[in-house]
Amino acid sequence: MADTHSSGPLDGVRVIDLSTVVMGPYAAQILGDLGADVIKIESPADSLRVGQYRNTPGMTPLHLNVNRNKRSVSLDLKDEAEHARALELIHTADVLITNMRPRALARLHLTYEDLATADPGLVYAHAAGFRGDSDRADAAAYDETVQAASGLVDIADRALGTPRYLPSILADKISGLTIVYSVLAALVHRDRTGHGQQIEIPMTDTLIAFNLVEHLAGHTFEAATGPTGYPRSLSGQHRARRTKDGLAAVLPYTPDNYRDFFAAAGRPDLAADPRVNGPTLDTADADDLFALVGECTPALTTAEWAEVCAKHSIPMSPVLELEHAHEDPYVRDGHLLETFAHPTEGPLRTIGIPVRFSATPGSIRRLAPVPGQDTAEVLAELVPRAASR
Repeated sequence: MADTHSSGPLDGVRVIDLSTVVMGPYAAQILGDLGADVIKIESPADSLRVGQYRNTPGMTPLHLNVNRNKRSVSLDLKDEAEHARALELIHTADVLITNMRPRALARLHLTYEDLATADPGLVYAHAAGFRGDSDRADAAAYDETVQAASGLVDIADRALGTPRYLPSILADKISGLTIVYSVLAALVHRDRTGHGQQIEIPMTDTLIAFNLVEHLAGHTFEAATGPTGYPRSLSGQHRARRTKDGLAAVLPYTPDNYRDFFAAAGRPDLAADPRVNGPTLDTADADDLFALVGECTPALTTAEWAEVCAKHSIPMSPVLELEHAHEDPYVRDGHLLETFAHPTEGPLRTIGIPVRFSATPGSIRRLAPVPGQDTAEVLAELVPRAASR
């Protein structure tokens, strides 16, 4: 299905993906979904290609889910000739994304300073665990260490009573999204001025900023007016609830919501509770009110609660079971999972593009490549591409 034409908003932009694992590849894939020509320079051994549930070597689900709409070029950057070819490729690009540690970039002569002299228009996005000017600049960083360093583990401990990592590679994906919007902003600047720039995306800084939006709380003021932490989110009762036949997030949010909810549950006594009869709700009551919701939801089925909540504009959603996500009407009708025939893997599901553009829609033009699949094709383009710049 290798349709090289793109009508996406980034058509004509070339991105070199010189990153590994999830954060950088996820960002580069999004740019590819939006129409960019993304070339992934892979070393002979990429850790993301090692894992469970694969049909053929190197084609793991995680690789397939963050490397579509890319062409794969296999080059060993420690080999002098192949390093030179990589440099030629980079000099044809508008954007470079890398998550190599600073020492490795310096050793390979791939720092921004190394590249910008020859290509001052380059947008150079460097993502790492920690800021380059900190004493942790070269420290190894993974999603779990960033969750810890950013305070997310403390938030989980306060809410759940255990210092666990959240069961999603949240730091990688949020940082990946940050790479995307930063690159787009830098491209706008370059189009206005002709100048590229270096962008540093430290994962820990990104997650600290993300977490503190609500959890800075009383420490927002220099003379603290209360503790850190958003009480609603930290409540131990803040969770999905059992209905008569399943699980649902039922979240009354206003006094009217609570009164309508309790009435529908057959609890008029609770509808008269003074905590839900004022003009607003007190966050100090969040724990108790969430617990009361949990007592009431088994009164009706999930479908019945959906009807009640829609009638009274109460926030509600059934819990999506991942095992059946492909059968869910909302997922199916929104094409959030699509099935394609992969050249080596056969029929497989790929995640749809969640953002919709009215004039320049993104598209899935290429499924994730096997290692080095496009090396000959891409290197053959070097002379005419370089000459046209």
